[in-house]
Amino acid sequence: MTWARRFDMADRGQRAAGLEHATAAVRRGELVVLPTDTVYGIGCDAFLADAVGDLLAAKGRGRDMPVPVLVGSPTTLQGIASNLSTAALDLVQAFWPGALTLVATAQPSLQWDLGDTGGTVAVRMPLHPVALELLRATGPMAVSSANISGSPPATTAAEAIEQLGDAVAVYLDGGPSGEPVPSSIVDVTGEVPRLLRAGALDAEELRAVAGDLVVAP
Repeated sequence: MTWARRFDMADRGQRAAGLEHATAAVRRGELVVLPTDTVYGIGCDAFLADAVGDLLAAKGRGRDMPVPVLVGSPTTLQGIASNLSTAALDLVQAFWPGALTLVATAQPSLQWDLGDTGGTVAVRMPLHPVALELLRATGPMAVSSANISGSPPATTAAEAIEQLGDAVAVYLDGGPSGEPVPSSIVDVTGEVPRLLRAGALDAEELRAVAGDLVVAP
């Protein structure tokens, strides 16, 4: 790839064209940058191992930091995660779409390679119209923050372009992402949910929905 295309999501014509080009790029196994409700993300088809490898290479990130998955509907979670507890489903109902990432047991039948996951998958449904429209067209995407590993996450398309350049086929410019508050990460692989990272949601907000909640040290 020798060049990238950038589309202004605030322009109706460019939005339609951008989503069309981004969807086609994802299906070809290429990388796209998209706005989310936290920071900009760099993503690809979650089921194309070579594309996930390209994503990790673009970020300068190893397999020991596996890529999370974004979905466009809560019902998609049932297809990629197994043994979901009542607490996990309650958290989804309360906070999706939004800044909550669930670490769940991955469906063992899925043919994908997101890195060294240990049989789990980190899943989130973002609260952003552009991201949701793209995800509903492509299906689950492997998405990480749009930055070189160790550098600040991109909060604008321009910042993403400066860091990632032509490693990305399509940039969807949704304007500034606002305050770059990360999602909260909750491990729901066990009987009691574990808060691995407090972000936009704190322990008390999560506990009000899930009941018991352990805060990881």
